[in-house]
Amino acid sequence: MVEKTDLVRLNPCLYEVPKGFRSDMRVPARLYADDALLEAALQDRSMEQLVNTTTLPGVVRYTLAMPDMHQGYGFPIGGVAATLLPKGVISPGGVGYDINCGVRLLSSQIRADELRPHLTTLMNVLFNKVPAGVGQGGKVNLSPQDMDRVLETGSRWVVKKGYGTQEDLDHTEEWGSMAGGDASKVSPRAKKRGANQLGSLGAGNHFVEIGEVVEIYDEEAAARFGLTEGHIAVWIHCGSRGLGHQVCTDYVRSFQDAVHRYRIDLPDRELVCAPFDSPEGEAYFAAMVCAANYAWANRQMITHLVRRTFEQVLAGKVRNWDLDLIYDVAHNIAKVEGYEIGGKYLRLCVHRKGATRCFGPGNPAVPADYRDLGQPVLIPGDMGTASYVLVGTEKAMRESFGSTCHGAGRVMSRSKAKKTIRGDKLRSDLEERGIVIKAKSMPGLAEEAPQAYKDIDRVVAVVHKAGLACKVAKLCPMGVMKG
Repeated sequence: MVEKTDLVRLNPCLYEVPKGFRSDMRVPARLYADDALLEAALQDRSMEQLVNTTTLPGVVRYTLAMPDMHQGYGFPIGGVAATLLPKGVISPGGVGYDINCGVRLLSSQIRADELRPHLTTLMNVLFNKVPAGVGQGGKVNLSPQDMDRVLETGSRWVVKKGYGTQEDLDHTEEWGSMAGGDASKVSPRAKKRGANQLGSLGAGNHFVEIGEVVEIYDEEAAARFGLTEGHIAVWIHCGSRGLGHQVCTDYVRSFQDAVHRYRIDLPDRELVCAPFDSPEGEAYFAAMVCAANYAWANRQMITHLVRRTFEQVLAGKVRNWDLDLIYDVAHNIAKVEGYEIGGKYLRLCVHRKGATRCFGPGNPAVPADYRDLGQPVLIPGDMGTASYVLVGTEKAMRESFGSTCHGAGRVMSRSKAKKTIRGDKLRSDLEERGIVIKAKSMPGLAEEAPQAYKDIDRVVAVVHKAGLACKVAKLCPMGVMKG
Protein backbone atom coordinates (compact mmCIF):
# COMPACT_ATOMS: atom_id res chain seq x y z
CA MET A 1 0.00 0.00 0.00
CA VAL A 2 1.10 3.56 -0.71
CA GLU A 3 1.45 5.77 2.37
CA LYS A 4 1.45 9.56 2.43
CA THR A 5 5.14 9.53 3.35
CA ASP A 6 5.91 7.68 0.09
CA LEU A 7 4.83 10.69 -1.99
CA VAL A 8 6.90 13.69 -3.01
CA ARG A 9 5.02 16.98 -3.37
CA LEU A 10 6.15 18.56 -6.63
CA ASN A 11 3.94 21.65 -6.34
CA PRO A 12 0.78 22.62 -4.40
CA CYS A 13 -1.41 20.53 -6.77
CA LEU A 14 0.85 17.66 -7.78
CA TYR A 15 2.27 14.65 -5.92
CA GLU A 16 4.58 11.92 -7.19
CA VAL A 17 5.38 8.35 -6.21
CA PRO A 18 9.01 8.09 -7.39
CA LYS A 19 10.08 5.32 -9.76
CA GLY A 20 12.19 3.80 -7.01
CA PHE A 21 9.21 3.13 -4.75
CA ARG A 22 8.88 -0.34 -6.25
CA SER A 23 11.37 -2.33 -8.29
CA ASP A 24 8.88 -3.13 -11.07
CA MET A 25 7.97 0.52 -11.77
CA ARG A 26 9.05 1.70 -15.22
CA VAL A 27 8.08 5.36 -14.66
CA PRO A 28 6.89 7.51 -11.72
CA ALA A 29 3.20 7.83 -10.79
CA ARG A 30 1.65 11.27 -10.34
CA LEU A 31 -1.54 12.52 -8.71
CA TYR A 32 -3.19 15.92 -9.01
CA ALA A 33 -4.76 16.73 -5.64
CA ASP A 34 -4.90 19.04 -2.66
CA ASP A 35 -4.38 17.82 0.92
CA ALA A 36 -7.98 16.69 1.43
CA LEU A 37 -8.26 14.92 -1.94
CA LEU A 38 -4.95 13.17 -1.32
CA GLU A 39 -6.24 11.82 1.99
CA ALA A 40 -9.36 10.54 0.21
CA ALA A 41 -7.24 8.82 -2.45
CA LEU A 42 -5.31 6.97 0.25
CA GLN A 43 -8.47 5.41 1.71
CA ASP A 44 -8.90 2.75 -1.00
CA ARG A 45 -6.65 0.83 -3.41
CA SER A 46 -6.54 3.57 -6.04
CA MET A 47 -2.97 4.69 -5.29
CA GLU A 48 -1.79 1.07 -5.43
CA GLN A 49 -3.62 0.69 -8.73
CA LEU A 50 -1.96 3.85 -10.04
CA VAL A 51 1.48 2.49 -9.15
CA ASN A 52 0.57 -0.78 -10.86
CA THR A 53 -0.07 1.07 -14.13
CA THR A 54 3.58 2.17 -14.18
CA THR A 55 4.58 -1.45 -14.84
CA LEU A 56 2.85 -1.67 -18.23
CA PRO A 57 5.24 -2.47 -21.10
CA GLY A 58 5.94 0.61 -23.21
CA VAL A 59 4.61 3.12 -20.69
CA VAL A 60 6.24 6.54 -21.10
CA ARG A 61 7.10 9.52 -18.89
CA TYR A 62 4.72 8.87 -15.95
CA THR A 63 1.23 7.64 -15.25
CA LEU A 64 -1.30 10.10 -13.88
CA ALA A 65 -4.38 10.28 -11.70
CA MET A 66 -6.79 13.18 -11.61
CA PRO A 67 -8.26 14.72 -8.43
CA ASP A 68 -11.49 12.72 -8.79
CA MET A 69 -9.50 9.48 -8.55
CA HIS A 70 -10.96 6.40 -6.87
CA GLN A 71 -10.64 2.64 -7.05
CA GLY A 72 -11.60 0.96 -10.31
CA TYR A 73 -10.92 -2.21 -12.29
CA GLY A 74 -7.18 -2.53 -12.95
CA PHE A 75 -6.63 1.20 -13.47
CA PRO A 76 -7.94 3.66 -10.92
CA ILE A 77 -10.88 5.69 -12.16
CA GLY A 78 -9.32 9.02 -13.02
CA GLY A 79 -6.22 7.28 -14.38
CA VAL A 80 -4.20 8.24 -17.47
CA ALA A 81 -1.38 6.21 -19.01
CA ALA A 82 0.38 6.50 -22.38
CA THR A 83 2.32 3.70 -24.06
CA LEU A 84 4.76 4.03 -26.96
CA LEU A 85 3.56 2.65 -30.28
CA PRO A 86 3.74 0.27 -31.96
CA LYS A 87 4.98 -2.20 -29.32
CA GLY A 88 3.54 -0.55 -26.20
CA VAL A 89 0.49 -2.27 -24.80
CA ILE A 90 -3.22 -1.50 -24.83
CA SER A 91 -5.20 -2.56 -21.76
CA PRO A 92 -9.00 -2.93 -21.51
CA GLY A 93 -8.71 -2.06 -17.82
CA GLY A 94 -7.29 1.30 -18.87
CA VAL A 95 -10.51 2.03 -20.74
CA GLY A 96 -13.15 0.43 -18.55
CA TYR A 97 -16.30 -1.60 -18.97
CA ASP A 98 -18.52 1.30 -20.03
CA ILE A 99 -16.52 2.21 -23.13
CA ASN A 100 -16.97 5.89 -24.01
CA CYS A 101 -19.09 6.64 -21.03
CA GLY A 102 -19.17 10.36 -21.69
CA VAL A 103 -21.07 13.59 -21.34
CA ARG A 104 -22.51 16.24 -23.63
CA LEU A 105 -23.91 19.66 -22.81
CA LEU A 106 -26.64 21.51 -24.70
CA SER A 107 -27.02 25.28 -24.40
CA SER A 108 -30.28 27.23 -24.65
CA GLN A 109 -31.75 30.72 -24.68
CA ILE A 110 -34.32 29.71 -22.04
CA ARG A 111 -34.12 31.65 -18.78
CA ALA A 112 -34.30 29.59 -15.62
CA ASP A 113 -37.09 31.77 -14.21
CA GLU A 114 -39.30 31.28 -17.28
CA LEU A 115 -38.70 27.51 -17.26
CA ARG A 116 -39.36 26.96 -13.55
CA PRO A 117 -43.22 26.99 -13.79
CA HIS A 118 -42.99 24.22 -16.41
CA LEU A 119 -40.11 22.27 -14.88
CA THR A 120 -42.10 19.45 -13.25
CA THR A 121 -44.08 18.82 -16.43
CA LEU A 122 -40.89 18.89 -18.50
CA MET A 123 -39.17 16.38 -16.21
CA ASN A 124 -42.21 14.08 -16.24
CA VAL A 125 -42.32 14.04 -20.04
CA LEU A 126 -38.55 13.56 -20.28
CA PHE A 127 -38.87 10.59 -17.94
CA ASN A 128 -41.45 9.06 -20.27
CA LYS A 129 -39.64 9.93 -23.52
CA VAL A 130 -36.08 8.85 -22.67
CA PRO A 131 -35.82 5.15 -21.79
CA ALA A 132 -33.78 4.62 -18.62
CA GLY A 133 -32.85 1.85 -16.22
CA VAL A 134 -30.98 -1.46 -16.10
CA GLY A 135 -31.50 -3.39 -19.36
CA GLN A 136 -33.96 -0.82 -20.65
CA GLY A 137 -34.44 -0.85 -24.41
CA GLY A 138 -34.11 2.25 -26.55
CA LYS A 139 -36.15 3.88 -29.28
CA VAL A 140 -34.43 2.11 -32.19
CA ASN A 141 -34.25 -1.61 -32.90
CA LEU A 142 -31.16 -2.11 -35.03
CA SER A 143 -31.00 -4.71 -37.77
CA PRO A 144 -27.67 -6.57 -38.04
CA GLN A 145 -26.73 -4.38 -41.01
CA ASP A 146 -27.63 -1.15 -39.24
CA MET A 147 -25.80 -2.29 -36.10
CA ASP A 148 -22.59 -2.66 -38.12
CA ARG A 149 -23.08 0.80 -39.61
CA VAL A 150 -23.56 2.34 -36.16
CA LEU A 151 -20.47 0.57 -34.84
CA GLU A 152 -18.32 1.83 -37.69
CA THR A 153 -19.79 5.32 -38.26
CA GLY A 154 -21.28 6.32 -34.88
CA SER A 155 -23.25 9.55 -34.73
CA ARG A 156 -23.02 9.98 -38.47
CA TRP A 157 -25.53 7.16 -38.92
CA VAL A 158 -27.94 8.76 -36.44
CA VAL A 159 -27.70 12.20 -38.08
CA LYS A 160 -28.15 10.65 -41.54
CA LYS A 161 -31.42 9.17 -40.25
CA GLY A 162 -32.61 12.68 -39.34
CA TYR A 163 -31.88 12.66 -35.61
CA GLY A 164 -29.44 15.54 -35.50
CA THR A 165 -27.45 18.08 -37.50
CA GLN A 166 -24.02 18.58 -38.98
CA GLU A 167 -23.42 21.10 -36.18
CA ASP A 168 -23.92 18.25 -33.68
CA LEU A 169 -21.19 16.24 -35.40
CA ASP A 170 -18.90 19.26 -35.54
CA HIS A 171 -19.21 19.64 -31.76
CA THR A 172 -18.57 16.00 -30.85
CA GLU A 173 -15.18 14.51 -29.99
CA GLU A 174 -13.87 12.65 -33.06
CA TRP A 175 -16.81 14.26 -34.87
CA GLY A 176 -18.90 11.44 -33.42
CA SER A 177 -17.24 8.81 -35.59
CA MET A 178 -13.86 7.51 -34.49
CA ALA A 179 -11.78 5.90 -37.23
CA GLY A 180 -10.53 2.34 -36.96
CA GLY A 181 -13.69 0.49 -35.99
CA ASP A 182 -14.29 -3.00 -37.37
CA ALA A 183 -17.71 -4.43 -36.56
CA SER A 184 -16.43 -7.98 -37.23
CA LYS A 185 -14.30 -7.67 -34.07
CA VAL A 186 -17.42 -7.17 -31.90
CA SER A 187 -18.94 -10.44 -30.71
CA PRO A 188 -22.47 -11.52 -31.64
CA ARG A 189 -23.37 -11.41 -27.94
CA ALA A 190 -22.23 -7.78 -27.65
CA LYS A 191 -24.24 -6.83 -30.74
CA LYS A 192 -27.29 -8.64 -29.38
CA ARG A 193 -27.05 -6.74 -26.09
CA GLY A 194 -26.87 -3.42 -27.94
CA ALA A 195 -29.46 -4.13 -30.64
CA ASN A 196 -32.38 -2.52 -28.79
CA GLN A 197 -30.56 -0.10 -26.48
CA LEU A 198 -29.68 2.78 -28.81
CA GLY A 199 -31.29 5.92 -27.43
CA SER A 200 -31.44 4.78 -23.80
CA LEU A 201 -29.87 6.13 -20.65
CA GLY A 202 -29.04 3.08 -18.58
CA ALA A 203 -28.59 3.22 -14.82
CA GLY A 204 -25.84 3.92 -12.29
CA ASN A 205 -24.44 7.43 -12.48
CA HIS A 206 -26.00 8.16 -15.88
CA PHE A 207 -28.44 11.04 -16.08
CA VAL A 208 -30.17 13.79 -17.97
CA GLU A 209 -29.94 17.03 -15.99
CA ILE A 210 -31.32 20.51 -16.52
CA GLY A 211 -29.03 23.04 -14.90
CA GLU A 212 -28.93 26.79 -14.47
CA VAL A 213 -25.83 28.79 -15.32
CA VAL A 214 -25.14 30.50 -12.00
CA GLU A 215 -21.66 31.94 -12.50
CA ILE A 216 -19.46 32.95 -15.42
CA TYR A 217 -15.66 33.04 -15.01
CA ASP A 218 -14.60 33.66 -18.63
CA GLU A 219 -17.05 35.91 -20.49
CA GLU A 220 -15.54 35.38 -23.94
CA ALA A 221 -15.40 31.60 -23.74
CA ALA A 222 -18.89 31.39 -22.20
CA ALA A 223 -20.34 33.52 -24.97
CA ARG A 224 -18.68 31.36 -27.64
CA PHE A 225 -20.05 28.23 -25.98
CA GLY A 226 -23.55 29.75 -25.79
CA LEU A 227 -23.67 29.94 -22.00
CA THR A 228 -25.46 32.89 -20.38
CA GLU A 229 -25.87 33.47 -16.65
CA GLY A 230 -29.44 32.80 -15.57
CA HIS A 231 -30.14 30.56 -18.59
CA ILE A 232 -30.50 26.80 -18.57
CA ALA A 233 -28.43 24.07 -20.18
CA VAL A 234 -28.93 20.31 -20.45
CA TRP A 235 -26.41 17.62 -19.50
CA ILE A 236 -26.57 14.09 -20.95
CA HIS A 237 -24.32 11.48 -19.34
CA CYS A 238 -24.30 7.86 -20.55
CA GLY A 239 -22.22 5.37 -22.49
CA SER A 240 -22.23 2.24 -24.65
CA ARG A 241 -24.68 0.27 -22.52
CA GLY A 242 -24.53 -3.54 -22.57
CA LEU A 243 -22.63 -3.59 -25.85
CA GLY A 244 -19.60 -1.79 -24.43
CA HIS A 245 -19.66 -3.88 -21.26
CA GLN A 246 -19.65 -7.07 -23.33
CA VAL A 247 -16.78 -5.85 -25.52
CA CYS A 248 -14.68 -5.28 -22.42
CA THR A 249 -15.69 -8.64 -20.93
CA ASP A 250 -14.82 -10.47 -24.15
CA TYR A 251 -11.37 -8.94 -24.49
CA VAL A 252 -10.41 -9.11 -20.81
CA ARG A 253 -11.03 -12.84 -21.17
CA SER A 254 -8.99 -13.19 -24.39
CA PHE A 255 -6.14 -11.07 -23.00
CA GLN A 256 -5.67 -13.51 -20.11
CA ASP A 257 -3.97 -15.80 -22.60
CA ALA A 258 -2.22 -12.94 -24.42
CA VAL A 259 -0.20 -11.85 -21.39
CA HIS A 260 1.30 -15.35 -21.18
CA ARG A 261 1.86 -15.54 -24.92
CA TYR A 262 3.80 -12.27 -24.92
CA ARG A 263 5.50 -12.99 -21.56
CA ILE A 264 4.08 -9.90 -19.89
CA ASP A 265 4.50 -9.93 -16.11
CA LEU A 266 1.86 -7.90 -14.25
CA PRO A 267 1.28 -7.14 -10.56
CA ASP A 268 -2.51 -7.37 -11.03
CA ARG A 269 -4.37 -9.66 -13.44
CA GLU A 270 -6.93 -6.87 -13.96
CA LEU A 271 -4.24 -5.06 -15.97
CA VAL A 272 -4.27 -7.71 -18.72
CA CYS A 273 -2.96 -6.23 -21.94
CA ALA A 274 -1.36 -6.98 -25.27
CA PRO A 275 1.07 -5.13 -27.56
CA PHE A 276 -0.89 -2.58 -29.58
CA ASP A 277 0.39 -4.00 -32.88
CA SER A 278 -0.38 -7.62 -31.96
CA PRO A 279 -3.43 -9.39 -33.43
CA GLU A 280 -5.07 -9.27 -30.00
CA GLY A 281 -4.26 -5.59 -29.48
CA GLU A 282 -5.47 -4.60 -32.94
CA ALA A 283 -8.69 -6.57 -32.51
CA TYR A 284 -9.48 -5.00 -29.14
CA PHE A 285 -8.78 -1.48 -30.42
CA ALA A 286 -11.09 -2.03 -33.42
CA ALA A 287 -13.84 -3.35 -31.13
CA MET A 288 -13.32 -0.56 -28.59
CA VAL A 289 -13.67 2.04 -31.37
CA CYS A 290 -16.96 0.39 -32.37
CA ALA A 291 -18.25 0.59 -28.80
CA ALA A 292 -17.16 4.23 -28.60
CA ASN A 293 -19.03 4.99 -31.81
CA TYR A 294 -22.12 3.25 -30.42
CA ALA A 295 -21.92 5.47 -27.32
CA TRP A 296 -21.73 8.66 -29.40
CA ALA A 297 -24.68 7.46 -31.46
CA ASN A 298 -26.55 6.71 -28.24
CA ARG A 299 -26.02 10.19 -26.84
CA GLN A 300 -27.00 11.70 -30.18
CA MET A 301 -30.27 9.75 -30.20
CA ILE A 302 -31.01 10.84 -26.62
CA THR A 303 -30.30 14.42 -27.67
CA HIS A 304 -32.99 14.08 -30.33
CA LEU A 305 -35.47 12.80 -27.73
CA VAL A 306 -34.63 15.65 -25.35
CA ARG A 307 -35.08 18.23 -28.10
CA ARG A 308 -38.47 16.78 -29.05
CA THR A 309 -39.53 16.88 -25.40
CA PHE A 310 -38.53 20.53 -25.02
CA GLU A 311 -40.53 21.42 -28.12
CA GLN A 312 -43.57 19.41 -26.98
CA VAL A 313 -43.68 20.93 -23.50
CA LEU A 314 -42.41 24.46 -24.09
CA ALA A 315 -43.77 25.48 -27.51
CA GLY A 316 -45.88 28.58 -26.97
CA LYS A 317 -44.58 28.98 -23.40
CA VAL A 318 -41.03 30.21 -24.07
CA ARG A 319 -39.68 32.22 -26.97
CA ASN A 320 -37.03 29.73 -28.12
CA TRP A 321 -36.85 26.11 -27.01
CA ASP A 322 -33.93 25.16 -29.26
CA LEU A 323 -31.02 23.25 -27.73
CA ASP A 324 -27.55 23.60 -29.31
CA LEU A 325 -24.78 21.11 -28.66
CA ILE A 326 -21.80 22.79 -27.00
CA TYR A 327 -19.63 19.67 -26.97
CA ASP A 328 -19.52 15.92 -26.28
CA VAL A 329 -16.50 14.25 -24.65
CA ALA A 330 -15.54 10.64 -23.89
CA HIS A 331 -14.52 9.55 -20.39
CA ASN A 332 -13.43 5.94 -20.95
CA ILE A 333 -11.35 5.46 -24.08
CA ALA A 334 -7.91 4.78 -25.58
CA LYS A 335 -6.66 7.05 -28.36
CA VAL A 336 -3.67 7.14 -30.70
CA GLU A 337 -2.21 10.63 -30.23
CA GLY A 338 1.11 12.38 -30.81
CA TYR A 339 3.13 14.27 -28.18
CA GLU A 340 6.57 15.81 -28.00
CA ILE A 341 8.52 14.23 -25.15
CA GLY A 342 12.21 14.85 -24.58
CA GLY A 343 12.49 16.72 -27.85
CA LYS A 344 11.02 13.82 -29.86
CA TYR A 345 7.57 13.47 -31.41
CA LEU A 346 6.09 10.16 -30.25
CA ARG A 347 2.96 8.25 -31.28
CA LEU A 348 1.27 7.03 -28.13
CA CYS A 349 -1.71 5.02 -27.06
CA VAL A 350 -3.26 7.27 -24.41
CA HIS A 351 -5.59 5.47 -22.00
CA ARG A 352 -8.11 7.70 -20.24
CA LYS A 353 -10.11 5.81 -17.61
CA GLY A 354 -12.60 8.15 -15.95
CA ALA A 355 -10.61 11.04 -17.40
CA THR A 356 -11.46 13.45 -20.19
CA ARG A 357 -9.59 15.06 -23.05
CA CYS A 358 -8.80 18.77 -22.63
CA PHE A 359 -6.91 19.85 -25.75
CA GLY A 360 -5.58 23.38 -25.85
CA PRO A 361 -5.83 26.23 -28.37
CA GLY A 362 -4.79 25.58 -31.96
CA ASN A 363 -5.23 21.83 -31.86
CA PRO A 364 -6.85 20.59 -35.10
CA ALA A 365 -8.95 18.09 -33.12
CA VAL A 366 -10.82 21.01 -31.50
CA PRO A 367 -13.94 22.22 -33.38
CA ALA A 368 -13.09 25.02 -35.80
CA ASP A 369 -15.27 27.59 -34.05
CA TYR A 370 -13.54 26.94 -30.70
CA ARG A 371 -10.03 26.26 -31.95
CA ASP A 372 -8.51 29.59 -30.92
CA LEU A 373 -9.93 29.13 -27.39
CA GLY A 374 -9.33 25.43 -26.76
CA GLN A 375 -11.62 22.47 -26.29
CA PRO A 376 -14.69 22.74 -24.04
CA VAL A 377 -14.17 20.57 -20.95
CA LEU A 378 -17.34 19.25 -19.30
CA ILE A 379 -17.18 18.17 -15.64
CA PRO A 380 -20.55 17.21 -14.18
CA GLY A 381 -21.00 16.98 -10.44
CA ASP A 382 -23.59 14.98 -8.53
CA MET A 383 -27.30 15.74 -8.64
CA GLY A 384 -27.23 18.01 -5.61
CA THR A 385 -24.19 20.19 -6.28
CA ALA A 386 -22.55 22.14 -9.07
CA SER A 387 -21.24 21.14 -12.48
CA TYR A 388 -18.57 23.01 -14.44
CA VAL A 389 -17.57 23.97 -17.94
CA LEU A 390 -13.87 24.64 -18.49
CA VAL A 391 -11.59 25.07 -21.47
CA GLY A 392 -8.45 23.09 -22.33
CA THR A 393 -4.94 24.53 -22.15
CA GLU A 394 -1.56 24.24 -23.79
CA LYS A 395 -0.13 23.31 -20.38
CA ALA A 396 -2.26 20.16 -20.33
CA MET A 397 -0.79 19.18 -23.68
CA ARG A 398 2.69 19.47 -22.18
CA GLU A 399 2.05 17.91 -18.78
CA SER A 400 -0.96 15.55 -18.74
CA PHE A 401 -1.24 14.15 -22.27
CA GLY A 402 -4.07 16.63 -22.82
CA SER A 403 -6.12 15.11 -19.99
CA THR A 404 -8.09 16.24 -16.96
CA CYS A 405 -10.73 14.90 -14.55
CA HIS A 406 -14.20 13.75 -15.58
CA GLY A 407 -16.37 14.42 -12.52
CA ALA A 408 -16.42 14.58 -8.74
CA GLY A 409 -15.27 11.01 -8.01
CA ARG A 410 -16.75 8.65 -5.46
CA VAL A 411 -15.83 8.56 -1.79
CA MET A 412 -18.47 5.98 -0.88
CA SER A 413 -19.09 2.67 -2.63
CA ARG A 414 -22.48 2.03 -4.17
CA SER A 415 -23.21 -0.75 -1.68
CA LYS A 416 -22.32 1.45 1.29
CA ALA A 417 -24.42 4.31 -0.09
CA LYS A 418 -27.45 2.02 -0.38
CA LYS A 419 -26.94 0.83 3.19
CA THR A 420 -26.60 4.28 4.72
CA ILE A 421 -28.87 6.49 2.57
CA ARG A 422 -32.58 6.15 1.89
CA GLY A 423 -33.49 7.05 -1.68
CA ASP A 424 -36.96 8.41 -0.83
CA LYS A 425 -35.50 10.64 1.90
CA LEU A 426 -32.80 11.86 -0.48
CA ARG A 427 -35.37 12.71 -3.13
CA SER A 428 -37.45 14.59 -0.59
CA ASP A 429 -34.41 16.56 0.61
CA LEU A 430 -33.41 17.51 -2.93
CA GLU A 431 -36.94 18.53 -3.87
CA GLU A 432 -37.10 20.76 -0.80
CA ARG A 433 -34.17 22.59 -2.40
CA GLY A 434 -36.17 23.04 -5.60
CA ILE A 435 -34.51 20.22 -7.56
CA VAL A 436 -37.02 18.01 -9.37
CA ILE A 437 -35.91 14.36 -9.24
CA LYS A 438 -37.12 11.53 -11.48
CA ALA A 439 -35.70 8.06 -10.80
CA LYS A 440 -36.54 4.47 -11.71
CA SER A 441 -35.29 3.09 -8.41
CA MET A 442 -34.92 4.49 -4.90
CA PRO A 443 -31.92 2.22 -4.08
CA GLY A 444 -30.38 3.35 -7.39
CA LEU A 445 -30.98 6.96 -6.41
CA ALA A 446 -29.30 6.37 -3.04
CA GLU A 447 -26.19 5.06 -4.82
CA GLU A 448 -25.78 8.46 -6.44
CA ALA A 449 -26.35 10.64 -3.37
CA PRO A 450 -24.25 13.82 -3.19
CA GLN A 451 -22.58 12.58 0.00
CA ALA A 452 -21.25 9.57 -1.95
CA TYR A 453 -19.07 11.92 -4.00
CA LYS A 454 -16.09 14.20 -3.47
CA ASP A 455 -16.48 17.96 -3.32
CA ILE A 456 -16.75 18.97 -6.98
CA ASP A 457 -15.74 22.55 -6.20
CA ARG A 458 -12.50 21.28 -4.66
CA VAL A 459 -11.82 18.91 -7.57
CA VAL A 460 -12.31 21.65 -10.16
CA ALA A 461 -10.24 24.10 -8.13
CA VAL A 462 -7.26 21.71 -8.34
CA VAL A 463 -7.67 21.31 -12.11
CA HIS A 464 -7.91 25.09 -12.57
CA LYS A 465 -4.98 25.86 -10.25
CA ALA A 466 -2.83 23.18 -11.91
CA GLY A 467 -3.53 24.81 -15.28
CA LEU A 468 -4.92 21.66 -16.93
CA ALA A 469 -8.17 23.47 -17.76
CA CYS A 470 -9.53 26.92 -16.95
CA LYS A 471 -12.97 27.56 -15.48
CA VAL A 472 -15.58 29.05 -17.82
CA ALA A 473 -18.94 28.60 -16.07
CA LYS A 474 -20.66 26.97 -13.12
CA LEU A 475 -24.10 25.37 -13.31
CA CYS A 476 -26.43 24.13 -10.57
CA PRO A 477 -29.13 21.45 -11.01
CA MET A 478 -32.81 22.26 -11.40
CA GLY A 479 -34.08 18.86 -12.57
CA VAL A 480 -32.38 15.46 -12.67
CA MET A 481 -33.47 12.22 -14.33
CA LYS A 482 -31.77 8.98 -13.23
CA GLY A 483 -32.12 5.41 -14.47
